[in-house]
Amino acid sequence: MTINQPPLQPTPAGALRFNTDSSKLEYYDGNQWVNVTSTSPEVQTGGTRGIKMGGGYPNGTDETNYLNVSTTGFTADFGNLTFSGGRLINAGFSSRINAFVAGGGTFPGNAYQNIIQTHEFASTGDFNDFGNLSSIRNEMSNLSDATRGVLGLGYPGTNDGIEYITMSSQGDSVDFGDRSTASSGAGTMQSPTRGVFSAGELAASPYAVTNVMQYLTISTLGNTADFGDAVTAVRYPAATSNAVRGVQALGGSPNTHINAIEYITMATLGDAIDFGDLVASNIGFGGGAFASPTRAVFSVGNNTDTDYIQIMTTGNAVDWGDLRDDQGGGSGGCSNGHGGLG
Repeated sequence: MTINQPPLQPTPAGALRFNTDSSKLEYYDGNQWVNVTSTSPEVQTGGTRGIKMGGGYPNGTDETNYLNVSTTGFTADFGNLTFSGGRLINAGFSSRINAFVAGGGTFPGNAYQNIIQTHEFASTGDFNDFGNLSSIRNEMSNLSDATRGVLGLGYPGTNDGIEYITMSSQGDSVDFGDRSTASSGAGTMQSPTRGVFSAGELAASPYAVTNVMQYLTISTLGNTADFGDAVTAVRYPAATSNAVRGVQALGGSPNTHINAIEYITMATLGDAIDFGDLVASNIGFGGGAFASPTRAVFSVGNNTDTDYIQIMTTGNAVDWGDLRDDQGGGSGGCSNGHGGLG
């Protein structure tokens, strides 16, 4: 005899249900029900693909490289950004299909850009124009779910502004809300519902850094709220996430760079916890970070070294391999398997 029982309360994270209204399978991420996607990086690109865009401190480069997060080895040439003067300290984000990069500029000269560019993950080639930010920006902090890219505006005039785009619809960014702490060069992590800005450089004083973490709900509009504190106050950390856990490494205060890794649980609030250390010791700032549902890869920013961790464990990183060439720090990074995609 079959006995129907009411669902568990509260709903446990990871629970599944079939939504009879939308005819879609959904899972509970700890905050709300999220569609189970029917596409995957394995179908698209043979595994989660990460793209490292621009960087090259101090001179800046327009080159982009790509890697397979689930393997080890060397990055390969992907193409170029359309702004040939270089895209230093830009910020990357992505949908399952397309990679995006916004802002950035050249150094010296401070030729900052308001350009948003994109390219599909599944093929290689030069990036194409998508639209524009409301103003020229450098040191941005961007994140995304499967639908929307959220853009934390950075320098000049370090501020608290947030803008967003709908990634499937070409056009300019529009206002989202404000961050509770005005900063530039923060790290970003995301689940399918929530985005977190972590640490960064404060507006109040040049090179003053913060360990404040703040969050927003990606599908809404509004201001951020307090999440907790990072272990260390830094600017330009490399951060990424799967749907459950966010991880952050690197960064400086301002020029004493660290190799420590820390993590948060995306569905809860609270302070970050020590994870372990990177292998690389000769590290810089603003290296790219790329995530699959199981692994995070960090390029260390000061040379060609690239390390990886298993996100749901703790411990020290393992050598992944090397960049195709030394792009240095200040690069944007994204993947087609990060936590905002489920």
